Formats: sequence, structure tokens, C-alpha cells
Amino acid sequence: MKVKKGDQVEVIAGKDKGKRGEILSVDRENERVIVEGANIIYRHMRPTQDMQQGGIIENEGPIHVSNVMLVCPSCDEMSRIGYRFISAGEEAKEEKVRYCKKCDEIIDN
Repeated sequence: MKVKKGDQVEVIAGKDKGKRGEILSVDRENERVIVEGANIIYRHMRPTQDMQQGGIIENEGPIHVSNVMLVCPSCDEMSRIGYRFISAGEEAKEEKVRYCKKCDEIIDN
């Protein structure tokens, strides 16, 4: 997957198209992500000892990873992501990093 927890993404398909948010969690097995403020689902909970009040609870639901697109931190636009190997120091050890294909800036720190 080209997105990670903590990345800023924009929803490009579905009922929440155009919303931006941070990725809260990633499910690699099912290729789904949970985006902050997108795909809100409602659960009707009955009162329990933990939750005395009960009621309707709002949570973010999972979205398929193909329906979100990473927002580049440097150009602040949606962009496709590529991978590149850069040398990490004197030991000539190469490190795999993500980069924005629009502005050609490295995304990972």
C-alpha cells in the first residue's frame, strides 16, 4: 500500500468525495483505511455498565484504499506516489522512500 497511518489523504469516490482527513488505521489484509471524518457510520448501543447512557454512537467506517489519494505535504495537492531508492549515508546503504510524482519531492522523512 502506498499510504500509511498518519498520512493526509483526500477521498476521491463515494458519498464523502472531496473530504480530507488523516489516516487513523490501515487494514492491509482487506486493503481498507479509516480516514478521520469520512464515512461516518452510526451504531445504536444499548446501555451497559461501561456506557451508562447508551444511544447512537458515530464512528468512522473503513474505505477501500483505491477510493483515497495521498495529499502531498509540500505542494498540498492530490498526487500519485512513486518509490525511489536514495543513499542513506556513508555506508552506501540505500533506503526506499516515497515521492510525489507531481512536484518530485520526497514524502517520507
